[in-house]
Amino acid sequence: MKKTILFFSLLIFITPSFSQETEPDSLKQLDEVFIRAFEQNRKSRFATASVKIIEHNNADRYNKNSLVNGLNTIPGVRMEERSPGSYRINIRGSSLRSPFGVRNVKVYWNEIPVTDPGGNTYFNQFAYNNFSSIEIFKGPAGSMYGAGTGGLILINNFDRWQPGASLEYITGSYNLQNLFASSRFGTKENRNQLTYAHNQSDGYRVQTKMRRDNFSWQSQLKLSDKQQLTASVLFTDMYYQTPGALTLAEVNTDPKAARPAGGGFPSAVAAQAAIFQKNITAGFTNIYSINSSLKNSTTLYGAFAQIKNSAIRNYERRNEPGYGGRTVFIYNKKKESVYSGQKENSFQLVAGSEFQQGRFNTQVSKNRNGNPDTLQTNDDVDYTAYSFFLQGDVSIRENWFMSAGISLNKTKVDITRLSRYPVVSQSRSYRNELAPRFSIKKLVTEDFSLKATLSRGFSPPTVAELLPSTGVISTDLEAEYGWNYELTAGHSLLRNRLHLEATGFYFKLNKALVQRRDVSGADFFVNAGDVQQKGIELHADYTHSTALPAIIDYIILQIDYTYNHFRYGSFIKGTDDFSGKTVPSVPSNTLSGLLDINFKNGLYVNTTYYAASRIFLNDANTASASPYHLLSSRIGWKKALKKKYKINIYAGADNLLDEKYSLGNDINAAANRFYNAAPERNYYAGIAFQWIKVSKK
Repeated sequence: MKKTILFFSLLIFITPSFSQETEPDSLKQLDEVFIRAFEQNRKSRFATASVKIIEHNNADRYNKNSLVNGLNTIPGVRMEERSPGSYRINIRGSSLRSPFGVRNVKVYWNEIPVTDPGGNTYFNQFAYNNFSSIEIFKGPAGSMYGAGTGGLILINNFDRWQPGASLEYITGSYNLQNLFASSRFGTKENRNQLTYAHNQSDGYRVQTKMRRDNFSWQSQLKLSDKQQLTASVLFTDMYYQTPGALTLAEVNTDPKAARPAGGGFPSAVAAQAAIFQKNITAGFTNIYSINSSLKNSTTLYGAFAQIKNSAIRNYERRNEPGYGGRTVFIYNKKKESVYSGQKENSFQLVAGSEFQQGRFNTQVSKNRNGNPDTLQTNDDVDYTAYSFFLQGDVSIRENWFMSAGISLNKTKVDITRLSRYPVVSQSRSYRNELAPRFSIKKLVTEDFSLKATLSRGFSPPTVAELLPSTGVISTDLEAEYGWNYELTAGHSLLRNRLHLEATGFYFKLNKALVQRRDVSGADFFVNAGDVQQKGIELHADYTHSTALPAIIDYIILQIDYTYNHFRYGSFIKGTDDFSGKTVPSVPSNTLSGLLDINFKNGLYVNTTYYAASRIFLNDANTASASPYHLLSSRIGWKKALKKKYKINIYAGADNLLDEKYSLGNDINAAANRFYNAAPERNYYAGIAFQWIKVSKK
């Protein structure tokens, strides 16, 4: 990784040198992003929240089966794919709490909480056309968004709406079949959007077939000059097989193999290991302007998830209905600065609350050839979470920006085991938690800024951690919590063509929840003493019109580097002392690079590079996954026809270097079954057609 760090440094210094000959008038600059998180609602240069945004067009670089590659281009963010459909996401942290699924990260879709009341997020329910932009906040977001130390993801699907329709088809290796369709109709006062997606693949390994059908509907109605109502529905029906992890010897012998039989358990193939998943989420948001300075935004929603998991140990069935709401009052006052007579001072006060309630049922049976057999456990889970928050934002002369927020949070869980007589009930309330956040930003010049943030996060155990696959009710687990310290410097050069950003952070996490596995492969969780997470994140992006304006339209270069120094503090369990060990599942170094070249005739080339250093796989640091380098490229042709038709034809390849690597490792696995081999070099091709309704003048 030393070479990749040197490569990053050289590019930052070399980029300005070859840009001096650029003609500024011919340059196509990227629009400055708009930040919604923490009710900032302002351009990024004026925002106190450290947010990274994936635009729909920037994510349009891959085969669109998942967002893994797109999210991994963001420093401090790591998305893993154990097999098609099985994802994990960590933000400035580890995957220790996520043997599967997404935990400790709060996710919203069109203002609707997608993270359920029990703390789990089915991120795999989303398809590529369910978003127009994704905001990612790194660090504790509890001052406005409740429990979670891992970060915040806001998925927006109604930006830049324009009447029309689109259709796209992609095919590729391993019988990849992707279809995306959308229709947008109505007027500016009554906007509507329908989307459909079908994703299908046989997968690289044995027992890795997947299928996902996804439908969404959004409607936005302007009721008056003061009121706007938005309704959203998301439905997903998916099936994906789970091959199980392999030992190092097994993955070296045959990386495509599924987990063999052993330890008294059948193979993944014999158990027909797979997950059948259905999700539906529906809600509406009402925005009402009470007066010129005060408005309210209220969201109400309901959700339901049905999961059937045929695993080698058992057969699990879960029904998870949930509902909740969120209301926010925003008071905003602007006043012309007395110092300059031109720049404004502003004050904003945000107050609100969020409530979530889940009433889940989980039944675990013996697995007989992929079907439920004898009932082992039957649990009702009642999970309640609520928070009240208050935040103040002040800007002075448009170069000082300050934000201070705090929330009061409480969670309560009741678990009733119905499969025993007499019926056993256990309850646990996690004490009222205060989650403050303070941030201050100074525009030293028009092009240089400094920002400092102090925040506290907390995260109680999720339902999946309280009821792990061992079947033991674990209400003795404590909530993890910690303080985050962060400093960011940003600089724009060359008439806003080159953007540089550097962030350093330190997060000490106490009572960290850590995943373990027993001899059968069942997961359970324990509280570690503390984890000390230090990191550096570097970002650079450059837009260049080149010295050949008659041939090349523009070039975009982006480079991101992350250094993680994550260590256990005091962590002693029984006779094992892991104090000072490197936290597993996190590479110490990652580097990503994007290069886009767009030609005048419609041709374009997208190239992506990603590298990760060695990853430790257990708390003792006795096993590790080797470093790897991934190179992907795509070439295509875009053409606009008569202003209202667009066509895009493309082909691409992933893992061009044909690396042997594991993208989603099983951490602290029993019998050293850590590895889930990722696909070798693979290919895809697609065609997209878009019709845009042109308004009559």
